[in-house]
Parts: sequence; structure tokens; C-alpha cells
Amino acid sequence: MKDLTCLRTITVRRTSLVRAITGFRRSARLAVIATFAGLLSTASPALAQVSLGSAESFAVLGASTVTSTGGTVVTGDLGVSSAIVPPLPGFPPGVVVGTIFAGSPADPTAVAANADLALAYLAAAGATCVPANNLTGSDLGTLPTLTPGVYCFNSSVGLTGTLVLDAQGDPNAEFIFQIGSTLTTAIGSSVVVINPGTNMSVHWQVGSSATIGTGTAFIGNILAQASITLTTGASLSGRALARDGAVTMDSNAVSCGSCDGNDEIPGDSPPAAAIQVEGNGQIRVPKPDSSVPSDTGAGKASLGFHARSNISGVAKGRLNYVNHVTRLHIRGPVDDIVVIATNPDASPKTVRLSGTCDDNLPACAFSVTVEDNGRSGRGTPDQFGITVTGAMSEARSQRVLSNGDIRVRVRVR
Repeated sequence: MKDLTCLRTITVRRTSLVRAITGFRRSARLAVIATFAGLLSTASPALAQVSLGSAESFAVLGASTVTSTGGTVVTGDLGVSSAIVPPLPGFPPGVVVGTIFAGSPADPTAVAANADLALAYLAAAGATCVPANNLTGSDLGTLPTLTPGVYCFNSSVGLTGTLVLDAQGDPNAEFIFQIGSTLTTAIGSSVVVINPGTNMSVHWQVGSSATIGTGTAFIGNILAQASITLTTGASLSGRALARDGAVTMDSNAVSCGSCDGNDEIPGDSPPAAAIQVEGNGQIRVPKPDSSVPSDTGAGKASLGFHARSNISGVAKGRLNYVNHVTRLHIRGPVDDIVVIATNPDASPKTVRLSGTCDDNLPACAFSVTVEDNGRSGRGTPDQFGITVTGAMSEARSQRVLSNGDIRVRVRVR
């Protein structure tokens, strides 16, 4: 059907890991959220309260500008509705798998999309929120699993941890979140959809600005009155649409699925599966070291990793990463696997691996984003990015391998 847009985010495992700094011991609290989670679309206007109209094809739409730092990958169209002289800041090295609509005078396609965004924003803001669904004062991460409906927050809201949305298999399920001012997510937070329907939608109407925190895996269409900021390593399965301000990105993966109205992912209940990810090689890093993310420079960093989850969603693996310029050496177990982007045939393409450093290292956590673009040496090179936080730190945007190979596989039950 014409307005069906498919997005699939596969959440294999979300592990909450607390490390005590003294003694560098860690304790784990394990919870399998879902084996596969998330099939997000823009529902038909006849079935939904919110229709994006001509903004549907846009994964990113800003009013004043759109900027990026590092290896951002946007799957879907990107646009700026005010007059701006291309190229947009950060593109390249940022990549748009779609069309960029920006120019001076203002691009008419982007202007029309902004007008339809305004209508969608007002429709979301005007949806009826019953008193029982007014969750003002709650953190999204502390809420029980939510079912389709309209949820409202009179002022700001945050997300710390995981918010689970249960679409209950309803093909036309719709979630609308009305937020009076700002939306902010904490580091490593996530939104997960379970029991998705084929034509479901998730909309976040934000009265001011939205900030998606480092390493967050977010789902839904963000309709912000002002600006949207995606911080380092955050991923968005949906759309970042800002009515009046800018969209600012930093080494992000933003995907609105096919974004062309074609149902490229058959079925509404994907089978359970085990994910296997492995890779090795090198990336380029600045020499001398610089805090500014860059793909250029004479330095190099070596990497090797392997990780897998079983049918039940239990994830395990190892990462080994060495920056030969700074002598930083990160190694440790992988305990979380999230697929954040897929190929048109629904096979995984971009995967985030997370874990903590070994006990004999200073207390730190790592988040690695890898992209498998097929057989090594053919077509688009594979990509690797890493963020390390804690007593040791590293921030390298997703960038192509200078040599090596990454392989992501699914073994279906």
C-alpha cells in the first residue's frame, strides 16, 4: 500500500550492567526484551490520527539547517526547508542513502514537506489524551509496558533505561506521545517494540527540542517544534523532523526504512533467530591524536570482535580494540546486541555491540557500531565505529575499514 513504510529494529538483548568502581567488579542484571522487535511504519491516513503527507519520505528534515559530525548514515531523504547553500555541514563524510533537498532559494520539496510536518504536528498535539494516560512527572524508563494509545506529559520528559511498547499484533496500532517541552534520553537508553503490526506507527510530538543521548537506540517519528539533537552513536529507527530549528547529528544511524511506500519486508511477525557478528581489520585515526572525529590521518587502530546471541536472546562475545596512536587498548566481553538497520530483504546490516572492559582494566564501557556491506573488496566498504566511556574514553565515528571484513548473519530457527 502506498503509505506503508517499513522499519525493523531487531533487539536481541538489553543487559543492564552495573560496575562497582572499587575493585572493578561487576554484577549483571539480565533481561531479554525481545528476539526481534520493531516494524515501524507511517500508517494510512484513513486508519491513523497522524499522517506525514509529503514529509513521509524524509528521514531527516530541518527548518534552519541540518548538520553532522563523523560518519552519520541517513537512510531516506534529507532536507532543509529554509534557504541554504549546499553542501550541508558534515555531508560528506556523512552519507545520505536517498535524496538531499536543500538550496538557495529554499527547495520547494523541502518547503512542502515542512508544511505537511506542521499539519502532522498539530494532529499529534490535538489527539485526545485521557486523564489516565497523563504521565507527567514519570521517566519513560520506569513505566510498565505500554499498549497503543495517546500518552501525554505536561512538561519535559526523560528516558533512562528501556521503554517497551507492545503493539499487540494490531496491524494499525498507533502510539502518540505528547510532550509539553523537551524530550531527553540518557546514555544507552532504548525504545523497544514487541508484537509489531504491519502498519503501526509511533509519533513523538515535542513542544520544544529533543535530545537523543549517546548510544541510545530510539524508535519513532520525532516531530519537534524547535530542534533535534542526536548525540554520539545514537540511532533512530524513524524520522527526525524539526519544524522551526536545526537537526544536529554526530555519528548516527537514522533510517525510516524503505521510505518509498513499498512494503519491502514481508510478514508482521518475524521468526526467532540467532545473530552472529564477527570482524577484524583497521580504521584510520588522526595522528597526532585529536578530539575532533576524523577519517583522515596517518594513524591507525586495529580491531577484532566476535559476538552472537542464541534463540533465547542471550548474547556473548569479545571485543579487542587498539588505537596505535594513543596506545589505548580496550578489550572485554560483549553482552548486548542490537540490530539498528536492515537491508531491503530484512537481513541485518548495521549492528551495535555493547559491553564492559575487562576487570584488570580501568572501569569503562564500550559501544561499537558495525556495518556489513557485503563481501570484502566488492562494492561499499564495511564500517566500524566505537565509543568508550568511563575511566578510559574514545570516540571514533563510524568509518570505513582500511582493510579487513565485517560479517553479520542471522540463523533462523
